[in-house]
Amino acid sequence: MVTPLPTRLVTLSDIETAAERIAGGVVRTPTVPSPGLSAALGAPVLLKLEHLQRAGSFKPRGVLAKLASLTGAERAAGVVAVSGGNHGLAVAEVAGAAGVDAVVVMPENAPVRSVTAARAAGADVRLTADIASAFALAGDLQRAGRTLVHPFDDPVIVAAQGTVGLELARDAVALGEPPTDVLVSIGGGALVSGVAAAVGALLPGTRVWGVETVGAEAMSAALAAGGPTPVTITSAITTLSAPSASQLTHDHVRALVHEVLVVDDAEAVRGTLTLAERAGIWAEPAAGCLVPAARRVVGRHPGARLALVVCGANADVGDVVRAAARP
Repeated sequence: MVTPLPTRLVTLSDIETAAERIAGGVVRTPTVPSPGLSAALGAPVLLKLEHLQRAGSFKPRGVLAKLASLTGAERAAGVVAVSGGNHGLAVAEVAGAAGVDAVVVMPENAPVRSVTAARAAGADVRLTADIASAFALAGDLQRAGRTLVHPFDDPVIVAAQGTVGLELARDAVALGEPPTDVLVSIGGGALVSGVAAAVGALLPGTRVWGVETVGAEAMSAALAAGGPTPVTITSAITTLSAPSASQLTHDHVRALVHEVLVVDDAEAVRGTLTLAERAGIWAEPAAGCLVPAARRVVGRHPGARLALVVCGANADVGDVVRAAARP
């Protein structure tokens, strides 16, 4: 039996290099205090407003870094991505602007706005029955010659998503409000892995919490099993619905993340409405899930100072309102 080599974790130096690579190609999103959400949660709250990023989520950071790493031949052969929505939209927009042909594979339940926007950006969007079959088709296209721009199983992607944490930590120090606890949503785990690496280096002692939804617990399952394991997706929060974590992201989370919390879909939807009502922010339920998780953190750690990474805004208002109205 061959023992796998230990994963090399992304470092602060890797993240700083990624920041230089993508500078000028992404929005330097703000980190702001939220008095309304602070009052609602009973603790000081900073919000990293990554929903203001290009394509409405943090995803263009990783895509820009990955495209910058390709050879001329790889760019000419085109790229393929698989996504529940946000990653595919980012690949479509960034690749389209760079003149790189892109195929984006999404499950049929991906947000309509993401599918429409990805096609409008010039990508060849192909829909499959579910996220597992989307990954299978993307693998076929990769073997046919395209470069896979993986949403999370790539250290280049992880380091670039870590620039969110780099900015958050530096902004928090500049504001004089360094958090004790940072909350980050988990789909496949690149964002939480990169943020945890940056925050751990710049704000030692700060706890980083991952947040999943019931029925999209890829990272929780991996941690329980000691490594990536397939999960059955039942959550309606498609942008968090990875069929499994990767060894790369599992190892980062195991080493750097304090704990992964799980909330249900209804809590995530209510969290989206709370962000709208108390913070004046429209975010998707993949970010809304942080609100109920934050309440748990404050309950466990009175005196906590929170920072929430508002990861994206790609949700239709009508869909969220209808979901919130369900019994």
